[in-house]
Amino acid sequence: MSAFLWLVPIALLMGLAGLGAFLWSMRDGQYEDLDGAAERIFIDAHSDRPLAEAEESDRAETVPHAKSS
Repeated sequence: MSAFLWLVPIALLMGLAGLGAFLWSMRDGQYEDLDGAAERIFIDAHSDRPLAEAEESDRAETVPHAKSS
């Protein structure tokens, strides 16, 4: 029976801490844009290649190759 005297207040404090963390995250705007981060991974806005190397390869791809006989 004495275990309940410790466990019930601890459980209530943990529940209040969880509720406080949830309300803090709601106030902080953590749940405003749930799909944005998931869709942002599919957008390749940043390339790992250096800029000069990227421009050279882009130019090389757009220049038509001469036919060799």
